Amino acid sequence: FLYKGLIFPNYFTPNGDTYNDTWNISGLTPEFKAKIYIFDRYGKLISVLNTIKTTWDGMFNKYPLPADDYWYVLKIDEIIPEKRGHFSQKGKLK
Repeated sequence: FLYKGLIFPNYFTPNGDTYNDTWNISGLTPEFKAKIYIFDRYGKLISVLNTIKTTWDGMFNKYPLPADDYWYVLKIDEIIPEKRGHFSQKGKLK
């Protein structure tokens, strides 16, 4: 299985309580050299995660985005097929 050991959270809650405030794929290590593209429901690119920026905090251009569903594309390299999925943002920073 290509993505064994990776955890793709179904939701996150960026409400500032320091618990589950960011979304990230657990288990990705630097040798993957992966990029994760996050899109809103309309297909607009919201964020790109990589080995340096590993989490998304629910913000776009320094503004909190609404509670909604978001989609991701995980690209590890040219050989491994990309993985697509979605997750929910429940609540937002005030």
